[in-house]
Amino acid sequence: MAGTSDPGALPVIDVGPLLSHAPAGPAGAVAAQIQAACRERGFFYVTGHGLPGELLNQLADASAEFFALPLADKLEIDMERGGRAWRGYFPVGGELTSGRPDLKEGLYFGTELPGDDPRVLAGLPLHGGNLFPRQVPRLRPLVLAYLDELTRLGQAVLTGVALSLGLDAGYFARGYTADPTILFRIFHYPPSPPRTEDWGVGEHTDYGLLTLLAQDDSGGLQIAAPEGWVDAPPIPGTLVCNIGDMLDRLTGGWYRSTPHRVRNLSGHGRLSFPFFLDPGFAAEVPPLPDRAAAGDDGRRRWDGQDLRAFTGSYGDYLLGKVSRVFPQLRRDVLD
Repeated sequence: MAGTSDPGALPVIDVGPLLSHAPAGPAGAVAAQIQAACRERGFFYVTGHGLPGELLNQLADASAEFFALPLADKLEIDMERGGRAWRGYFPVGGELTSGRPDLKEGLYFGTELPGDDPRVLAGLPLHGGNLFPRQVPRLRPLVLAYLDELTRLGQAVLTGVALSLGLDAGYFARGYTADPTILFRIFHYPPSPPRTEDWGVGEHTDYGLLTLLAQDDSGGLQIAAPEGWVDAPPIPGTLVCNIGDMLDRLTGGWYRSTPHRVRNLSGHGRLSFPFFLDPGFAAEVPPLPDRAAAGDDGRRRWDGQDLRAFTGSYGDYLLGKVSRVFPQLRRDVLD
């Protein structure tokens, strides 16, 4: 797997001033770093995030316990049982990227909603309750606590993104993410066989505004950079942050959602914890008026898609993407 493993290839940004509501000077300095990272890479490491290390350690331990269960036990919370909420477990090969099965298994979670929530009663896709394994009861409180912590952190990082675009600090929190679409995954990647092209997850971009990723020490994440594929190895005490398609669209391509991929060559299982903070399901995300053509530099996206040509809500965009990742589930649940 070609690529540089120099962690200096991606900037490390201390977002502590954003979490502490620091004065304009320190917050502005962080915003300037975020702007440079979003323009140059679309990825950066986050430090000063305030995420309790013990929470992540316990979450990783409980996740490893779940993935070590027999397949029959894991399938008790198969995604088909989650219905339109699209939550639960999928086995190795059960998720597709660009039409090819990924070499990973995983758990899908989202905002925990009660059965009498109007969105659940209306059958709105991707809304509902989560499925948790009876064999690992501690996973439920850990996942829900992690969702709360990462939502807090994600909103703070989006404050920096807003400032980096010359917007009011609360632009996202009072608008697109006032009632955000929250998605969370726990992935287990078996070792990739050497000398094969079996990818844990193939080349792709994320769909929404912001992704915050915790990963174990296995490595394997790569991002597309002007000089080629660049490794994003784990740095203790940090999370990886990257921007998604909706931030690309919002900025007219001035900030680009960056393709990335994973191949686990560690020789042992790899755990990763991607958290997605995205626009509200019903929100439309037109380009900012002064950014509508800012990123039109003639570069084509890796997949040839023109994000500015899309019309509709974020929910429409998300469902279109997820339906290609799980085509069988789409046929069974949505059609």
